[in-house]
Amino acid sequence: MSTLTEVASGYQAGRTLPLRVELARQLKRRRTLVMGAVLAVLPFVLLIAFAVGGDPGGRNNQVTLMDTATASGANFAAVNLFVSAGFLLVIPVALFCGDTVASEASWSSLRYLLAAPVPRARLLWSKLVVALGMSLAAMVLLPLVALAAGTAAYGWGPLEIPTGGALDTGTAAQRLLVAVAYVFVSQLVTAGLAFWLSTRTDAPLGAVGGAVGLTIVGNVLDAVTALGHWRDFLPAHWQFAWADAVQPRPEWSGMIQGTALSITYALVLFALAFRGFARKDVVS
Repeated sequence: MSTLTEVASGYQAGRTLPLRVELARQLKRRRTLVMGAVLAVLPFVLLIAFAVGGDPGGRNNQVTLMDTATASGANFAAVNLFVSAGFLLVIPVALFCGDTVASEASWSSLRYLLAAPVPRARLLWSKLVVALGMSLAAMVLLPLVALAAGTAAYGWGPLEIPTGGALDTGTAAQRLLVAVAYVFVSQLVTAGLAFWLSTRTDAPLGAVGGAVGLTIVGNVLDAVTALGHWRDFLPAHWQFAWADAVQPRPEWSGMIQGTALSITYALVLFALAFRGFARKDVVS
């Protein structure tokens, strides 16, 4: 009886399922390695495309960010961020956040974690923090590899602005950091959707696919101009607002509105996930 008392008195819920343990488990998974490889390879695919197709140039007397891709390593990193922010970077966020709880249920290990005993809120918190951390790492990995590859191929120089002018290398690095941070914040809605669905289903593909699908629906609705100002309430409407940061005089209003909207939606979805999982009958 004294032994049981000692074990109970030494139990601390805050020490169950440490973040380092959950992080190590997720890093060893094959899907993490595959996703990291895909993001690291993309810049080299674009390098090959530019080498085969030639340097991009302005069309119809209009110069876009894509047309300045080979101007410097900073420009190449910005182009990689531009072509991937709308869809490619959605996938790792949906994968890391949507697979984390549902995969445990599909392996029938979720109930054993809760029987450890790991409090439900602690389990979700550990998984959410690690999933968001890995999503942020994915956001950083792509432009970082692109910056290194672009600098090796096109040289280290200022970030040329399509509308005219340029940002010196120090300022360009700071603005790209702001852009990456904003892209991550704008993806919090996808993270919230995926995490909430992950607590509602035992099928990881259902949670991941559902989050990606709903994100695509949001992008489609944003393209419907007939919706008018209603599009301002769609997270997809502000996903490219980070481009305002890579201007000679940055404009912050779009990023502020997008950040407020994304965080609001994300907090609601995370709250629904915690509330629903606290009452869920876990049988797998």
